[in-house]
Amino acid sequence: MSKIFTISLTTDSIDSKWGDKANLSFDSNGAIIHLQSLEDNAKNLETIQKAGRTINGMKMPKVELTGTWTLEAQWHFWQGLYSPIKMPELEYAELPEAEMAQLKSRIKIYGWARKLINLSPEDLPPMQLATQVGEYLTQLAPDSVNYSIISGEELKDKGYVGIYGVGRGSVNPPALLTLDYCPKGLEKEVPAAALVGKGITFDSGGYSMKQTLSMLHMKSDMGGAATVSAALALAIANGLNKRVKLYLCCAENLVSGHAYKLADILKYRNGTSVEIVNTDAEGRLVLADGLIDASETDTPLIIDAATLTGAAMTAVGDSYNALFSMDENLASQFDQIAKQEFDLTWRLPLTMSHQNNCPSAYADTANSRPVPGGGTGGASNAAAFLSRFVRTPETGWIHLDLAACYKDSENALWSAGATGRGIRSIAAFLNQL
Repeated sequence: MSKIFTISLTTDSIDSKWGDKANLSFDSNGAIIHLQSLEDNAKNLETIQKAGRTINGMKMPKVELTGTWTLEAQWHFWQGLYSPIKMPELEYAELPEAEMAQLKSRIKIYGWARKLINLSPEDLPPMQLATQVGEYLTQLAPDSVNYSIISGEELKDKGYVGIYGVGRGSVNPPALLTLDYCPKGLEKEVPAAALVGKGITFDSGGYSMKQTLSMLHMKSDMGGAATVSAALALAIANGLNKRVKLYLCCAENLVSGHAYKLADILKYRNGTSVEIVNTDAEGRLVLADGLIDASETDTPLIIDAATLTGAAMTAVGDSYNALFSMDENLASQFDQIAKQEFDLTWRLPLTMSHQNNCPSAYADTANSRPVPGGGTGGASNAAAFLSRFVRTPETGWIHLDLAACYKDSENALWSAGATGRGIRSIAAFLNQL
């Protein structure tokens, strides 16, 4: 029988033989992570996560965490250890029963979300995404969840012009998932929150076609749908006792003789008309339908999440998600919770005046500017486009542009693929309602 590789934490100084900047040493039992303290601060947790990546690269069949580990320390080690292909079997260090249950449910839900985002578009067309999410959440809370899915021509018949328009070019029909998490006794209550997720299961850019390198990772363009779905799942696992509605706007953005085209005009159910000047600015078009539905519930809080713009990544990099809100108190509350959850966000500007930055001579607005990347201020302009479909955009609405939810390649902290960034902050925000 092979010996289990152990991982422990220490505040002892590391021997210089491991290198001037090393935080990881080895002995006959396994590895030792050297920290300045055992506190759950950002620097220590980053060191632990990096150690997890290093251990993953060693291809150990099984590792065991020994000694004193907090919930956060074990969580960050798992994040570093994670791999979309194969990872070692992990034995956790001791924790109080409630904390161990919390750790295991978080890992299970994050694992599900990351796997979902990493699936190939062939394995996850729009209907499959909507169905998988509906079934997963139903299994978590069978007595509190019900959902429905409409797709294809039914979307057109019911006026979902964004989801239908973007998805009509594919042989895989577009779909809208509407899910109601409603604990017993809350059936007559207005939802405490509504979540809306962009579910573009593959984005070629349509007729405004992406180049190969830009298109390669577009299986991740449903990251918003996975993020809000996993956030609801995690909030449920942590005892959510509020009614929450979930809308996933799912489509493939492909080219065909039936695909939507430049200069098309979409007329939405709330009366807004939109000229298409860039078919690669499709995420905001599908989200618009979900935001209209969310607004019609009269909920006081709407959170949407989407891998919406390259401009957000240019602004904040790929370690932060971009936060937009015209509600100062709400933005401050969310940002504070995100910090507590080690789920980094950075706020970017958004005012009602941004709605004027994508003018059209033929409609109320264009869906972008007809220049590469949407021009300057592209992330704020995209958020402002979405604001047209929120009944009260200046209060009770948060938009997250998920710049950090996916990595094109692995680095010292993350495997290639989905990261799950954004899930914890949304879940924690729901749990404090």
